[in-house]
Amino acid sequence: MAQSESNARPSAGHPVAVTARRRPVASRAAAFWLVAMALAATMLGTTLPTPLYVLFEQRFGLATFMGTVIFAIYAAGVLVALLVLGQASDAFGRRRVLLVGLVFAGLSAVAFLLAHGLPLLIVGRVLSGLAAGVFTGTATAALVDLAGAGRARQATMVATGSSMGGLGLGALLAGILAQFAPLPLRLTFWVDLGLVLLAILAVRVIPETVDVPEQPRLRIRRPNVPAQVRPAFLRAAVAGFAGFAVLGLFTAVTPSFLLDLLHEPSHALSGALVFTLFAASALGQVALAGPLGQRAMAAGCGGLIVGMGLLTAGLAAASLALVFAAAVVAGIGQGLCMRAGLEAVTTGAPAQHRAGVASAFFLVMYTAISLPVIGDGLAANRLGLRTAGIAFTLAAAAVATLALATLIGGRSPQPSLPARA
Repeated sequence: MAQSESNARPSAGHPVAVTARRRPVASRAAAFWLVAMALAATMLGTTLPTPLYVLFEQRFGLATFMGTVIFAIYAAGVLVALLVLGQASDAFGRRRVLLVGLVFAGLSAVAFLLAHGLPLLIVGRVLSGLAAGVFTGTATAALVDLAGAGRARQATMVATGSSMGGLGLGALLAGILAQFAPLPLRLTFWVDLGLVLLAILAVRVIPETVDVPEQPRLRIRRPNVPAQVRPAFLRAAVAGFAGFAVLGLFTAVTPSFLLDLLHEPSHALSGALVFTLFAASALGQVALAGPLGQRAMAAGCGGLIVGMGLLTAGLAAASLALVFAAAVVAGIGQGLCMRAGLEAVTTGAPAQHRAGVASAFFLVMYTAISLPVIGDGLAANRLGLRTAGIAFTLAAAAVATLALATLIGGRSPQPSLPARA
């Protein structure tokens, strides 16, 4: 039940910032799901352009590789936000920083609505990256805070599920609208803007979960991982790097793969392939990580290796069925690695460092998305899309193999996952 923030009473271990202005405040249980919804809506907006890259290239006369460049610019925006604002919610409060992220998301939608060439496309992607960078770590920390003591694992599962679900639905929605609805380069972002406005209304009524000083200061600090979390963080970073590199490959170059190699021009099919990848990721996180327990991250690495093998075969044989099979297997592997990794680093971190540690984790993950994709785009111009894609899949499989060898070798303890989600 909602209450006024001015007379809200903090629960044990979760102080609520008291302000002079009265506003309605949702219960902690309701606020938990409002934050999850806002996270899904924000991440949905980041993948909306994925099936539209080909249309942007055709409409604005852009070079074929510009889709990769625009995607990389998005990742750069994420990295900047994580570096500058990754720990801001520990000082300014979760709610304020989440609202900043949603403002970035809304401005991104406006930029795409006004775009008539490359400049505003770049602006839109930078703003989208800033929104994702602000939101991922902060929303994860807010969900862990709101879940309460003893429910951190459930909170990280909801965080990763909301993130992956939003990412997948964004590509699917944009693909369907581009294929069957009028004004695909405009209607898509009107929908996005509407969802962002709903998310802003939701975040405005959540309670604050950290102490906010009267005069908070923005301190830009390098990512700091407390000593007690570093072993788990390093393990999660290696496995997550491979998984997010695979996400980058699918989301950045899927339309080109389908059009140039498989001769499939359907925007809906492009969106469906990316949705399949993220849906499989969500499946791995929600349904498989719990039963696998301590074996979740190792199983995830195995899934990435097998998925990259299927993708190599699919690219070599120009087989749509194999490419979809690769999306399913690799998506499950990525989901297992992400859930186990994010849970390990957030549950092991002290509360006052939780947002910073989560942001440091995502900093590594989005580096994994951006750098390999840029390399693949450059290689495609010299070697061709098929050869460059196969080389990329082999490199991603090699990183996953390294992570798996480290886990099997027992160089660091496995995360403790519950017996069931």
